[in-house]
Amino acid sequence: MPAATATTTSTVAPLSRHAAKLAQAPLKPILKSSPALGKRKAPDHETLPTDGSMDGSQSPRKRQRVEFDMNLEIHEVGTRSVDEVKKEIADALDGHARGDDEEYDILKETLSGKQRFYDEDDDEDADLTLPEKRRQELKVYMVALASFVPHLGRSASGLVKSVLQCQWLGRDDQFAKVYTQFLAALVSAQGSYLEQVTLSLVDNFVESRPSAWAVPGFPPVTKERMQERMHLALQYLLQVFPAANAVLGSVITKKFPFHDESTRTHLAYVDNLLRLRQYATKLRTDIMDLIVNRLLQIDVQMQTDLDDLDDDMGAMVALALQNSQAAAALQGDDDDESDIESTASDEEEEDEFAKVKAVKDNIEKMDAIMDSLFAVNSPLFSDPESDQAHEAFVELINEFSHIILPTYKSRHTQFLIFHFAQKSEYMVDAFCGTCINIAFESQRPLVLRQAACAYLASFVARGAQVPGHVVRTIFTVLGHHLDQMRTVYEVTCRGPDVRRYSAFYSLTQALMYIFCFRWQDLVHSVPDDVDREDPSSYLDQDIEWEADVKDVLRRNIYSKLNPLKVCSPAIVEQFALLAHRFRFMYVYPLIEANKRLRLSQFVSTAYANGGALRESGLDLSDESWQQLDSFFPFDPYQLPTSKHWVEPDYLQWKSIPGLNPDDSDDSEDEEEVVNEEDVEEDTATDDEVGLDD
Repeated sequence: MPAATATTTSTVAPLSRHAAKLAQAPLKPILKSSPALGKRKAPDHETLPTDGSMDGSQSPRKRQRVEFDMNLEIHEVGTRSVDEVKKEIADALDGHARGDDEEYDILKETLSGKQRFYDEDDDEDADLTLPEKRRQELKVYMVALASFVPHLGRSASGLVKSVLQCQWLGRDDQFAKVYTQFLAALVSAQGSYLEQVTLSLVDNFVESRPSAWAVPGFPPVTKERMQERMHLALQYLLQVFPAANAVLGSVITKKFPFHDESTRTHLAYVDNLLRLRQYATKLRTDIMDLIVNRLLQIDVQMQTDLDDLDDDMGAMVALALQNSQAAAALQGDDDDESDIESTASDEEEEDEFAKVKAVKDNIEKMDAIMDSLFAVNSPLFSDPESDQAHEAFVELINEFSHIILPTYKSRHTQFLIFHFAQKSEYMVDAFCGTCINIAFESQRPLVLRQAACAYLASFVARGAQVPGHVVRTIFTVLGHHLDQMRTVYEVTCRGPDVRRYSAFYSLTQALMYIFCFRWQDLVHSVPDDVDREDPSSYLDQDIEWEADVKDVLRRNIYSKLNPLKVCSPAIVEQFALLAHRFRFMYVYPLIEANKRLRLSQFVSTAYANGGALRESGLDLSDESWQQLDSFFPFDPYQLPTSKHWVEPDYLQWKSIPGLNPDDSDDSEDEEEVVNEEDVEEDTATDDEVGLDD
């Protein structure tokens, strides 16, 4: 794009009554030429309840202090006193230093929690409280061992490893506190163990079944209680040892589940990351970046796999999803393992079933994580005018700008910003302004500017809560930039060339896309016999359009750049039909003339003689590679569980009865809603109407 286009939005009227607010906020309205996206700011320090509980009813944003009883009066538990155990530990460490590991190995076994402190075959006439007392003796060992942390250097790493393997989350509350205090003392005295301690805690992020942390002889511990203990330990560690923030940030990235791990594992890990984000204020941005990055990887892989499936395998994926959902409904919280691969009879079939299962699993992971992110963010936007909502939206804008926007072929992740940006007119304004400023900053890479243009057009076209006056303003802004580009490009233009003028074609295609979906918002007035509630009544009427809407498209469509030859054929076809029937513009003669025009004659430089093309293996008679990509990122959202968040905000394509006299199905005034099992989603140009499924 020419540099001359970078400062034109200042001539446009404000988008909304919130523009004054935005002038002082990190997010700027679109009439500002170069808005800052807002520095990522962490909220005030957040902590957990002082009583050691984590009451979900309390706001995570409320300022609180964490208090652990650092002076637990534990002198004797069961049959052993602290002094007795201290002597045992001292003797074991001394023996280990001399090379005698007998007592040291026994101590390791004891501290790992694997040693039985009672005999199940004890005499029935014995003291019935003895087994309970012996089970509790591990507390004494932990209290006593805390006195030795200055001596637990590298030579005692085996002992420390045993302690870190101890299953402490399934024991009682007092043991959880004692264990947490020991970990804090250990890292304070022996910083080299910080990563190992952090890893031992984060390893539990993937656990969601009580059997994973249960300890024989202790009452069952719920998942919620286990998570509270784990996060209280982590929070206390961060409080007493601030350097743990950097190590923890590295560990949570390293331990994030691999893409082929189960939905349950991914969801449990993400849930714990979101809990961590409530109190690890220095890691708030890093945690969300990590979640969005990994979510995008699943998203892109899922879409790539779907694109590679034929119709039969796509149907198998749909069936597998249906079966999985039905089984999950019956089994509750248990893992659902599809048995679709059990019917495979040969190697080829096994390969097919493996692909189907992989796609199905990715869809379920994507769906579950998106549902969780929608649910976590939703309370923050209960009052869209609040500081809390503004802060949360700044974070979403930053995630979008730095991670989502540069990612090609993302299919669903972007709907987080799509949904929450429509919570208020101010947020609509801010998101549109962000896209416009990225699209027209000459320093940005061309591919990023084109993506921003596609996001803007798709948001304005598909956002059901985007007001009509915003649609008109965006159309005016984009039209102004389009005219400026045409003025610059026509000087050297010989004919349509997507490589040289892709920015111009992207912008033209965006305007046609917006017109196809939001044409009613671009109408200024209509004859008296037009019913504004009935789209079919607009057909073949003398409509008055908003100022310059018709002229800006006419000037650019009939320019030497000839965008109708380069833009997506499906979008061009739908635009041509609507423009004709609304007496807006008649472009069919140009489309017919373009059929006789060969794009290869205008291809510049190395490709001009066709030699390089032949060497690359491209078919010179197929011009699709010389046409613009039809990517519009807010195509219909099809994830079955989480789509309910998006549906109220989403403008589905609606055919107009009588629009095309050649169609026998014009009586349908609603687009067919895709069933949940139809998981293979086409792009915006693959359907019969050219703009939707």
